Amino acid sequence: MNTSERTPVVSRSVIVPFILITSLFALWGLANDMTNPMVRGFQKVLELTNTQASLVQLAFYGGYFTMAIPAALFVNKFSYKKGVLLGLALYATGALLFWPAASNESYGFFLAALYILTFGLAFLETTSNPYILSMGAEETATQRLNFAQMFNPMGSILGLLIAQNFVLGALQSDDTTADGTPIYDTLSESAKSVIRTSDLEIIRNPYVILGLVVLLFFVLIALMKMPENKQQEATVNFSESVKRLWKQPKFSFGVIAQAFYVGAQIMCWTYVYQYAETLGIDAKSAVWYGLAGYVIFLIGRTIGTALMTKIDSGKLLMLFGFGGMLTLIGAIFLPGMLGIYALIGTSLFMSIMFPTIYGIALEGQGEDAKFGAAFLVMAIVGGALLPYLQGYMLDFGGVGYEDITFLGVSEMRFSFVLSLLCLLVVALYGRKVYKSYHSK
Repeated sequence: MNTSERTPVVSRSVIVPFILITSLFALWGLANDMTNPMVRGFQKVLELTNTQASLVQLAFYGGYFTMAIPAALFVNKFSYKKGVLLGLALYATGALLFWPAASNESYGFFLAALYILTFGLAFLETTSNPYILSMGAEETATQRLNFAQMFNPMGSILGLLIAQNFVLGALQSDDTTADGTPIYDTLSESAKSVIRTSDLEIIRNPYVILGLVVLLFFVLIALMKMPENKQQEATVNFSESVKRLWKQPKFSFGVIAQAFYVGAQIMCWTYVYQYAETLGIDAKSAVWYGLAGYVIFLIGRTIGTALMTKIDSGKLLMLFGFGGMLTLIGAIFLPGMLGIYALIGTSLFMSIMFPTIYGIALEGQGEDAKFGAAFLVMAIVGGALLPYLQGYMLDFGGVGYEDITFLGVSEMRFSFVLSLLCLLVVALYGRKVYKSYHSK
């Protein structure tokens, strides 16, 4: 502990590159959480079922799964800096493809654009997370990553505000009559076509602007001299590295825990809008509940990062896992607004999970960290598969959210049992780490 207190989390010699790479955490947080509300936006504009609309998340997080290993192989052959630059180029390309997607009014084109965009995010996460870990002493690596990850929810908040103020609130397809009847559903096909064209352009615009911002970051990082970590950036034999990694339960269980955590996070943050709808809250107002979750998430990460200097990271992960399970039980069974408050409160406990699992799983991996990082980024596919499963559950009784009940609650509320089970896996991983590795 004394060594950690004396060792700076970030040394002055790398402070500017650290700031630049840390800013990327906000940049992909913005993309992630500008996209979550879009599930509902696409559903309204294109008249999709819950299952069809959840394909947005399948495309978005499926891109992580597809590109994580290629990203690690690229970084293994070249460098962290070149990996970041290629990630930014792919990110910008996917975002700018929203222009022709809107022009073609094609849901498939939008999904393809999101898929390419997340190729870039996969490169950035596969590269930036271990890059941050490498920018200093190993004993402060998890603290350094938690600090950098604090900027992720800041980007998330910005993304959500953009979605609320420039997208969801402006969609004509979401307008209702005084008694709450959706106007869009009563229109002729020709009238719907006019609104569809306008609304898809509204969805397009923030992504195109984001693509231009990403290109600016590409130029800044291309011109900046970035630090190198000779040990972690050394070329490593892929198959031997993978064998070493998967022989370690702390790593392999960490990948599984990460997949379930990301699934829980995306389900809670995506379906809070549909949950709000069951309480009579309109789409624009519902964004404030999503925003509250992100603010609580940021507060939780700040508190968690501070607690990590006093409490073992595995033990803290376990405690936060069990805390999140309690709030999800509240989201399922508490009546009225108490349920959505409990759902929002889950963000407090999810706050430290991604960087903490990441840091623990890569602890002591040295040159194998780049491939370990790839598998941990591939685990983000949990954010594609589990929301799709939740969407499927919501379609059991029809396209509504309260068509049938389970255990006395609507299918909307009951579907969060998936998130509860996910956080149980995370809590068990934290307990395993604390008991088997950190208590010695």
